[in-house]
Amino acid sequence: MRVIKCDCSHGLDEECIEAVKAAAEDLAEGKLVVYPTDTVYGIGADIYNHAAVKNLYQAKHRPFDMALSVAVADRKMMEEVAVLNDNADKLIKAFLPGPLTIIIKKQPEVSDLITASSQKVGVRIPDHPLAVELARRFGPIVATSANTHSQPDAVNIDMAVKELGDTVSTYIDAGPSPLGKPSTIVWIMDDKYEIIRQGAITEAMIKEVLQC
Repeated sequence: MRVIKCDCSHGLDEECIEAVKAAAEDLAEGKLVVYPTDTVYGIGADIYNHAAVKNLYQAKHRPFDMALSVAVADRKMMEEVAVLNDNADKLIKAFLPGPLTIIIKKQPEVSDLITASSQKVGVRIPDHPLAVELARRFGPIVATSANTHSQPDAVNIDMAVKELGDTVSTYIDAGPSPLGKPSTIVWIMDDKYEIIRQGAITEAMIKEVLQC
């Protein structure tokens, strides 16, 4: 277990880039990493590595019937994971990168382990330079809070380390989480939507964009 500190407040300097490279190498080896996002700290794994995803569930003591969200770097990468539609595009344009997770039909390549055997997947683009760079370099990664199941979300690295300890290979410490609370989760069903979890983005904001 290692903790790498970096300051992303003014963009990604050489120290942050090295931290991203280290985390990407761990992900490629099937290891778990903890990384900063705009909402809370996330624990990540390669979404296509079944053993790594299972280890993540076990590290969090998370029931396997609770789906995991996915972080991507941009809309193009989002299409690798999810089948986008007009309403998804409206939300992407309005709120991403940002604290919004969109649940929508998954691509066939996405494992049922990620989605808890559902045909839909939660995906978002974090508004954090380090999280985006990690996804850009590595590809889609698991995006779930860096805590054990039912415990408070980790808004700083100490909370994550206390909860997850040696189950994680690399922790990237970029200071306190900017927002300090999870993303809003919205489920898009053709021309309808449902708020699964309320976060910084309100239902009124979503309704206005979708004009529902």
